[in-house]
This record gives sequence, C-alpha cells and structure tokens, in this order.
Amino acid sequence: MKRTLFTIGFCLVALGLVLAGYSPVEATDLEPPVAKIEARVDTLFGTEMLDNYFWLRGKEKPEVIQYLEAENAYTEAVMSGTEVAQEEMFQEIKGRIKETDLSVPVRRGDYYYYYRNEEGKQYRIYCRKKGNLEAEEEVLLNVNQLAEGHDFMSLGTYVISPDHSLLAYATDTLGSERYTLQVKNLVSGELYPETISNTTGDLVWFNDNKTFLYSMPDDAWRPYQVYRHQLGSDPEDDELVYQEDDEKYWTGLSRTKSGAYLLLGTESKMTSEYRFLSADEPDGALRLISPREPGLEYSVYNHDDQFLILTNYDAVNFRLMKTPVSTPSRENWTELIPHRIEVKLNGLDVFKDYMVIYQRENGLPTLEVRDFTSGEKHTVTFPEPVYSYHGDANPEFKTDLLRFTYMSLTTPNSVYDYNMKTRERELKKKREVLGGFDSDNYESERVFATASDGTAVPISLVYRKGTVKDGNHPLYLTGYGAYGMSYDPYFSTSRISLLDRGFIYAIAHIRGGGEMGRPWYNDGKLLKKKNTFTDFIACADHLVAQKYTNRDKLVINGGSAGGLLIGAVLNMRPDLCGVAIADVPFVDLMNTMLDASIPLTVVEYEEWGNPNEEEYFRYMLSYSPYDNVSKAAYPDLLIKAGLNDTRVQYWEPAKWTAKLRTMNTGNNRLLLKTNMGAGHGGASGRYDFLKEVAFSYVFILDCLDMLN
Repeated sequence: MKRTLFTIGFCLVALGLVLAGYSPVEATDLEPPVAKIEARVDTLFGTEMLDNYFWLRGKEKPEVIQYLEAENAYTEAVMSGTEVAQEEMFQEIKGRIKETDLSVPVRRGDYYYYYRNEEGKQYRIYCRKKGNLEAEEEVLLNVNQLAEGHDFMSLGTYVISPDHSLLAYATDTLGSERYTLQVKNLVSGELYPETISNTTGDLVWFNDNKTFLYSMPDDAWRPYQVYRHQLGSDPEDDELVYQEDDEKYWTGLSRTKSGAYLLLGTESKMTSEYRFLSADEPDGALRLISPREPGLEYSVYNHDDQFLILTNYDAVNFRLMKTPVSTPSRENWTELIPHRIEVKLNGLDVFKDYMVIYQRENGLPTLEVRDFTSGEKHTVTFPEPVYSYHGDANPEFKTDLLRFTYMSLTTPNSVYDYNMKTRERELKKKREVLGGFDSDNYESERVFATASDGTAVPISLVYRKGTVKDGNHPLYLTGYGAYGMSYDPYFSTSRISLLDRGFIYAIAHIRGGGEMGRPWYNDGKLLKKKNTFTDFIACADHLVAQKYTNRDKLVINGGSAGGLLIGAVLNMRPDLCGVAIADVPFVDLMNTMLDASIPLTVVEYEEWGNPNEEEYFRYMLSYSPYDNVSKAAYPDLLIKAGLNDTRVQYWEPAKWTAKLRTMNTGNNRLLLKTNMGAGHGGASGRYDFLKEVAFSYVFILDCLDMLN
C-alpha cells in the first residue's frame, strides 16, 4: 500500500481559535471548532483514500487534546441553558434507584457472598458472611476506597480462592482495560507485596490456594500469553505456560464448575481450541482437547470423567457432544443433543445431577433442564411474550438450585432460585424501582418489519398503555447487529424518563446479531454486512409507516459496532430520522482495519473482512461511515467518545465529526462529547454514568423541542 502525507493547509478555528492553541469557547458564541486539514492519502488496489484528519491520531500531542477540549467546550456552549434540565433529569433518574441496597447473596461453600451499594457512593462494597445470613459481615473489598484519587475506577477480576482465604482482584484507573492485579489475604486483611501490571484481568486459581494462571495482552491489546504465578514470588520469574502467536486468536481462562480442571481457550471469531490441566496439579502441563480446524468452534464443560463439548461441527446452530477426559479429541466425540435448525444452543450450566441448556427459539431465549440420572428433561417457562433472562452466579456444583435473572421491557430484573428437582421457583428479589413506578402502566409487543430481501426482522417495543398510534409520538430506536450478540429486551430505570414523556422505545433485532440463531449472524457479517444496515432502515420505515412515529420525531441510537450501524445508516438515508446519537462509534473502518498495530484489528478480520484482500477492501470501503460521508443534510447528531478507549479509539468519532462538519448542508446540531478520563464504557461511577445518560436525554428533548 502506497502512502503519502502532505499538508493541505491550516484553517482558522471558529471563535478566533487558532491551531497553535485553542482558547475556551464563549457560551454566547455558537460557532463550532474547525479542525485543521493535514491529509494523508492511502492507495490500495488502485483506489485513493483521502484522510484529512489523520493528525487527530495521537493523544500525546497537545494540539489534539486542545482540539478535543475545544469540541467539549463547544458542546457545553450549545447546551448552555439546559443545565437545570440536565440536573433535573439526573435527579429524576437517580430518584428511581434504591441507593442503599444489596445484591442477592450467593452461597459458595460455607460462605454467602454479596455486594452492596451505599447512598452517595459511586462504587460497590463487596462482602460475605460465614454460615448464615445472620452472621457478622466481613467487608472484602470497598471499591470506593480503591477509587480515591482517581477519576475512573473499574474492577476487573474478582476471584476468591477455592479455600476462601484469598481474593485476587484487578483494577483499571484509566478506562484502558489494562488491569493491575493484586492478591488480598482475607484472614489477615493484608495485601501480598507483589503486583502484576498491564494484565487482561483474566485469572484462575489452582486448588492449592497459592498458585494461579493469568493472561497478558500484546501491544494490540490481544490476550496472548498465559503465565503461572505462585504467591510470594517475583512476577518477573513467572513461568510462561502458553503463548498464542497467531494474531487472529486470543486466549481466555476458566475453571470448570466441578473444580476439577482449569481451561485455557484460544479463539478467533470463527475457530476455537481448548487445553486443560488438573486444578490439583499446580505444576502440571497443559493438554490439548482437540486441535483447531478452520471454522470449527467448540466450548468445554466437565461432568465426572467426561467433557461435554458444545460445537458447530456439522451443526450451524450447534449440537452437544461428550468425550472421555482421557481421550478428548474430536474423533472420540459422541452426540448427546443433535443439531436442530430451529434451536440455537448457546451454552450450558453443568451441575452434579443436572445439565442446564441455554437456547434460543423463535428469536427468544429459552431454558431447558436435563437430569443426568433419569434422562428426563423439561423446559422452564416464562410469563411474557417479550422477555430475556440470564444465568446468574451458580458456583455450587452439588445443588438442586439454579439461579437466574428474568426481566422484560416492563418487568424489573427479578432474581429467581429454580429447584430443578421439584420445578418450583422462588423469587429472591425483584429490583425495586422508586418514584411511583408501576409495571401495569406500560405494555410491550413484538412486530416484524420486512427487509429489502423479504426477510422478516423482529422489533421489540414498549410504551405507556393507552398510546395511540397516530404518528405523533417520539420514538427511540436502537440496534447493534454484530458479533452474533443478541440485543434482548431488558429493563431500564432510566428509560422510564422517556416513556413517561410519551416516547415509544424500540429495539431492532437486525441481522449480524444472534437473535434468530447462527444463520442470522452469518447473514450480517463479512460480505453480507450491509444487511445489518438495510434491516435497520426497514425497521425505521416500518415504524413510521405503521404510525408509531414520524421521521421528525424518530431518534436512532447505537454504540460501538452499533455506532458503525448509525454512521452507515445516516450515509445511506440522512433523511431517516430527526435525531441520532452515536456512542463510541466504530466509524473509521478502513483506516483501522488496514492498521494491524491498532488494538483488535487483526482479530476482527473474521467479522468485517480483511481489507488487504481486494474483494473485502471494495465491499468494506463501500459502507465505511467515515469514508462515505457526503454532502447532505444530516439530522441533529450527538457523538460520544472516550479518550482512553481501547476498543474504539477516540480519534474515530473525532475524525468523523470533523468530516461531517465540512459536508453537512443542514443547520442541525452536530456535537462531539469526549470523556477525557474514561474508555469504552464511559464513566465508571454509577452517578457519573447516570449524568451521561441524563445529558443524552436532554439533548434529545431539546432537539425535539420537548423541554419544559
């Protein structure tokens, strides 16, 4: 690839700002900053790609920070006059949460583990009680104390040793998702002297309660090395037990529920491979289960002397196999559950006497329980037509109880203990929503839009009862559509602030996700990626046509890969909506995917394609949001970024904003808001996060002229 770099020229920055140093934006002057043009041209397959804003890459450069701060100042200036509304929205949202609360305790051995929140505190306090819930509380980790002196705090690893005497935990104070690992002695309360920096946060204990495995990332933030550490030793002397040299693969560590084995998985987007070793042999060597084969995916579970293998081998929606631990390779796999085209097997929970199968049918998650002894099976039913659930912490191997959390668009998160023997369920806790919330005031439904190729695309909706479909309601439409991830209906206390203002909230279950099984994912990736965008457009058009809303009152939103969705959709249909919000959007597809030094690039080839191959290059270039911005009247647009984001580098939304400014022919708002102390997930504190939500909501209401 031929690259040339040249300076086209320098533009005066609005408000009298010059490139040598931006001055604060006056709230009375609403002209936006104008980015200088310092262009780079890449030439590949005879095609030139002009990047006028390549200079924004490099947060170590003062002029980059000054420009981002100027954009933030401009955003504040545009939003001046809404500060009271933002504070009121924050207080309204905060007023629905029970600020002092605790999680449902999880039994593990002789202990009950839980966390609690305290009013006014940003972070969780992790605790346990021994024997029963009336016992004296033992505080294991107060994240509020760890956060002192830091603008950001994320707790990664939090793993108790098998004998409950030690806690390994990892923290990130920047939002870069690079964690510092420490171990606390829960008997003495003291920290072990060694710390291990720049880890992925992935860790598993051996049964000797002094040895563990942990993983390290390479410069591209790919977990690729696994080390063995013994407490009290110098981390510099840790043994490297595995290194993955193929840049498409990353490592992951886990421990079987039986406690018998540690698992080391290496996976790409389309292929997986596992190794194992006995948890009772801290000096043991890794053994391969079955070698990687291109396109073969499998995951591993343990029951007695068998491994249970969930795999796509001759099964696009996966099937379940078993194999002896002594001879685990694929030629020894035998079938337990056959492939079914109408059912996608997502995962397992394996207990001593039961196996729980997490599945998807007809676009909804389902749950099946099988008895190992009798062979009987039954399905756990759920009461609503649109819902979701997820398996909770189920650390105990010898138990009849399965814990899961159920929710819907109208039902708050509800934690259940389900007795797999008696088939009875006990509600342990339903999330308490303050402020007069009543589920009966809302209703949800699922409808289908017809995509351009005739495919029926599900849409989940929620709104206040009595809402009349007259085309006059504002509607908030969101989607993701990538990595096979299912965007299942979930409950949100924040969302109530929109619903109570007359909004309809909708989730577009577009291709590229996993809602309708693995074929749904395959039809929205690589050379079929545009199905994701046209599906979303079809959903928006359907909701307008059916008079749920109108275009001026339609708000669209997506984050990360969902931000790429928003960028691509706006290029294809800038008239689609009145307001758009793109959270940490992955919009600079070509520049990122052509640069293997950027974190996650190579491992993403199997999702988006390798642009070094001409067929993929031309297809990806045809929809890359940054590369396809054109002269058009774009809707009101709020773009959000994180300076320390590892997954989507801050310069992607910054460059996209700058280019949109030069191409936008309309007069709608175009704002960039960069969190200068956070990463991909935004603010880490629970109150700070709610303030970010409140800001976005007020932006929407202001654009729709709905502020009081």
